Parts: sequence; structure tokens; C-alpha cells
Amino acid sequence: MASEIQQLSDLIATSVSKLLQACKDNNTPFPDGNEPFTPQSEAFRAHQAAAEATNIIAAAALQLAERVMPPHMPLMNIVSGHFKNAALRAALELNVTEILREAGPQGLHVDDIGKICDVDGTKLGRLLRVLALHHCYREVTPNVFANTRISSIMDTGKSVKELLEKPEDKHEGTPGLVAFLEHLIGDGAKFSAYLVENLRDPKTGRSDEPHHAAFNRAFNVQVPFWEFHETPEQEYRRRRFAIGMHGIAQMQPQDILDDVLDWKALPPDSLVVDVGGGIGTASVALSQSQKHLKFTVQDFASVCEESKARWSIESPELIESGQLTFSPHDFFTEQPIKNASVFILKQILHDWADPYCVKILKALRAAATPDTKLIVVDNIVAYACHDPTVETDLGRGYVEAPAPLLPNFGAANVVPYVVDIGVRAFYRTFISFLCGR
Repeated sequence: MASEIQQLSDLIATSVSKLLQACKDNNTPFPDGNEPFTPQSEAFRAHQAAAEATNIIAAAALQLAERVMPPHMPLMNIVSGHFKNAALRAALELNVTEILREAGPQGLHVDDIGKICDVDGTKLGRLLRVLALHHCYREVTPNVFANTRISSIMDTGKSVKELLEKPEDKHEGTPGLVAFLEHLIGDGAKFSAYLVENLRDPKTGRSDEPHHAAFNRAFNVQVPFWEFHETPEQEYRRRRFAIGMHGIAQMQPQDILDDVLDWKALPPDSLVVDVGGGIGTASVALSQSQKHLKFTVQDFASVCEESKARWSIESPELIESGQLTFSPHDFFTEQPIKNASVFILKQILHDWADPYCVKILKALRAAATPDTKLIVVDNIVAYACHDPTVETDLGRGYVEAPAPLLPNFGAANVVPYVVDIGVRAFYRTFISFLCGR
């Protein structure tokens, strides 16, 4: 153990030096944790040396902390997760970040925060203090809180006055990350509470049916998540989810699809079909560099209508020129477009059990021409141990962390793992998870 913690310490020290040198060489300052987040502040991460160093630092620091704490402390961090979720949900739904943004860097007393959002300030302060332990908010002086780089990500950019007057429009016209967080921490917390019951139930525990997910048990409904969202009374949830997916896409590199295909080799006006493409974020990003192509985004009729309205405002030239269109379609039915040069399935297949994935793919295969290409974009959830098949099965793009780190970078790489569980709480059952797929 002593040798392991020394190795971890050395990894941290070496990687910090590499990170700072990379920032200096590329003139990309490392961001201040007390300053608001801006996309420009992440510029340092675009350089490979800096990105690799940050991954190692984070993984080693978290693993080192786990090694040196009493063993009950890491467990307490895990089992107390629902309390942290509740604290974060309160901050999100009460617009605390926007309140503190308007208060300025000196912060605001919890009593004053409570008056603005009409809750007990002392009780809210306890929740904010839990978040401050994780540097999401900063307690400047006793009971006075201010934003940090982390908490500023939860800023919709709207005024507190507007948020209080029109709460139903909170996420409209926003980048979308706040919408996703609110969706995950609100509804997601409810669904996850039923994962074990759903797993142990003989009817649902080994079912592939989308209406047997933990979501159905939590909300006591018999229709799949997607159909539930299409009901009129769930309009706010549906809009929040669509905007949230846009927010998640914004967290990914905007050029994520640029090098998966030789796009320039496609003839002018070739059609790219974004199947289940939601608000169309991937197609819009690709259209910026591939102006010779046309894009059609397929999704629910309501999503298509709202997405077209959004891009008519944000990128009207795409809609007016016809380069970007939206078309209602159920991807389990016959694909109506028979002349697609490319079909894109971006973060779709992870939502469905294997039999349903086969239906989606068969529909596309039947509509494909001999030259049609299929692009599948999804997370690959690596094992928490060395996988001897990874080189032959996954090819380029996957690099294991150096010893003594977990090969998958451990807790520093938690997002794909919680998403993997999350999609099974919302849309799927656990059978494919248990089978290691």
C-alpha cells in the first residue's frame, strides 16, 4: 500500500508539471476555480498533453484520497449521494446560481437568498454547505455564499426576475445543460430509487420491454418513457428533456463527427439522415463544415416542430436554404428515406435492448442503397480491470490509464457509467447490463 500511494503521489506531481508546462507553451491559462465558467476557459484542454495530464491527475487524486481515508468514509460518500442530489436539486430549482450571479463575487447571505426564492434561508444554507464541500458554491464568510466555476455551469443566463415570472420557460433559449441536470436530478432520482425493486421483480428484472423500466414503477405508468413524454400534460418534461439533450451535445467536441468519414468525398446535395436526432445538434454542427451536404433530422413530430422553430431563430440560413430539414419518424417503422448517403445513430442504441436495436438497424438496412454509410456514435463502457480484448475489438481511441490507476481512470471517468445505469432506469431494463453488454 505504501508503494501504491507513493506511485499515485508521483503521478500527480509529474502530471501537474506537464499540465502547467502545456498551458504555458500553448498560452492557455489554467482556469481559476472561483471565476465563472466560460467555454474559452476550457481552451487548455484542447491540447493533447494537457488533456492527458488532467485525466491522470484527477484519477490519481481520487484514488489516493480513497486509499488514505478510513474505509467507512468512501462508503459514506457513496451512500450519502441522495442527500447531495437533494441539495443540488434545491439549488437548481430555486435558481440559486442566478441569484448569486446577480449578487456578485462578494456573495449573499442565506437569509437574503431565502427571501428571493421564498424558502427558509437557514435550511437552504445547510444544503448549500453540503455543495460547498465539493466546491459547488463557496462559503465566503459564515452563511454567505458565492458562485464558483462549478456552480456557474448551472446558470441559465436569465435574470432572476424572468425566472420567477416565467418558470415554465426557464430552459427556453438556454444552452441546455441546466435542463439536463434538472431532468437527471429530479426525475432521475425518483427512477433510481426503484432500480433494486425492478431488478428483483421476476416480471421486470429479466425483461427487455421498454415499459418494464424503473421509470414505469416510479411513475406507475405502463407506457415507455418516450410515449409518456408525448402526452400533453408532460409538455414541460418533454421540452426540458429535448433542450437537455442539446446541452449534453454541447459538452462534446463540436467536431466529434468530422473525422469519422471523408465527408468531402460525398457529392454535392448528398443527404445525411440524423435518425432520432432530437433537436438536431449533431447535424447543425456538421453542417457548418460540410455546406455541400443536406441534413434531415428525424424524431417525434412535436420535437421536430419545436426544433425547427429554434433553428429558425438561431441559424435561419440553414432552414431557409433547405440545408436542414426536420421530418417526423418512428425509427421502429419502415424508413421512408431511400436515398440517404449517410444514416447517423447518435446516442440512440444505448437506450434500447438488443431486440429493439436490431429492429432499428434492420429498418435502416432495408432503406439503404449499396453505398449508404451508417455512423453509430455511443459510449463504450470499459471494464474496471484490464481487458485483453480491447486492442483487437475496439481499435484506436481507447488508452488504459497507467498503473496503479484503474485502467478505466476510475472515479475520474464516472460519467459513462452513471449514464449506463441511467438509461436503464429511464428507458431500459437491467438484463443487458447484467450480461455485460
